[in-house]
Amino acid sequence: NNPWGEGHGNRNHGGRGGRGGGGHHGGGKGPDDFDQFIRNAQDSLKDALPGNMGGGFAVILLLLVILVLWLASGFHIINPGEHGVIQRFGAWSRTQTTEGLGYHFPAPIEKITKVNVNQQRSMQIGFNSSSNRRAVSSQDESLMLTSDRNIVDLEMVLQWDVISAEDYLFEIKAQENTIKKVAESAIREVVGQTEMFPIITTGRVAIADKVKDIIQKNLDEYNSGVNIKQVLIQKAEVHPDVQRAFQDVQSAKQDAENTENVARVYREEILPKARGQATKLLQDAEAYKQQKIAQATGDAERFKSMYESYLKGKDVTKERIYIETMENVLKNAQKIIMDGQGNGQGVVPYLPLDELKAKSKN
Repeated sequence: NNPWGEGHGNRNHGGRGGRGGGGHHGGGKGPDDFDQFIRNAQDSLKDALPGNMGGGFAVILLLLVILVLWLASGFHIINPGEHGVIQRFGAWSRTQTTEGLGYHFPAPIEKITKVNVNQQRSMQIGFNSSSNRRAVSSQDESLMLTSDRNIVDLEMVLQWDVISAEDYLFEIKAQENTIKKVAESAIREVVGQTEMFPIITTGRVAIADKVKDIIQKNLDEYNSGVNIKQVLIQKAEVHPDVQRAFQDVQSAKQDAENTENVARVYREEILPKARGQATKLLQDAEAYKQQKIAQATGDAERFKSMYESYLKGKDVTKERIYIETMENVLKNAQKIIMDGQGNGQGVVPYLPLDELKAKSKN
């Protein structure tokens, strides 16, 4: 069959008429009529298909091609270090952790999100390395108040990675912003409990470790699927606006330490002397106590022996006690007593005229 119908016989005729007369000839269709060409093709296709079902079959075939292409779009490739999180109608369905070719139902049934879990990510707090000048927000992040009411200018780098792709996607929103806010809160908490001097000198490593533990603890409570690898404090210094005040405070602290050292030296010098004097006083008191105890004991023993002797011979004892007592009383007296047997021979009488004269004047 001629697929072009009767128009084929008129094609050359019309063409010749067109070339000779510049228009259509004999009232027939010309070969340049594109619409007629399409209609003839459709009629020929209908004749070639069995059962006169050409139009419906074409639609079915087109739908089958579209279906195959739609199903084929569900193939995906997971690269090394990636996890593919698959959602079915928006809800988590499964996670492909093995690399290579995989399949999921195309949208809108399922959707896959690839997360690189081996990528070492970093975050800057307090500065921006992409430009030489800090942004206003970075300056606000870097200024922190210490426990001794000083302001420290601090720059920190946070290194982290993802250990659970589904938790990272579904448990926290705006992941990097959330991690940054948690890190800022942790560093301000630690700095607020620490004095200025350790922060700007030798205490950076201990502070960074403490900040890392707090960040990880908070993110674990959120089930964020994030692992904090390291916290680095790159810069910590006194803010220029309070530099002079800080120097004054440090000078005052140095003076206080010097005064304290002088007082400590004086204390170390005076305390041994005081302890020595106290020990000497205690020893003297102990010796005096022992002396008095011994003396009292001796006096008691002596009185006891005298009393026993007195009981054995009262008259003799009385006489002896009297004589001993008079010896003790008169041995320092400025008088001489003479007995009557001497009759005063050889003794010149003494009359104290000067004393009598002085008494008469008074």
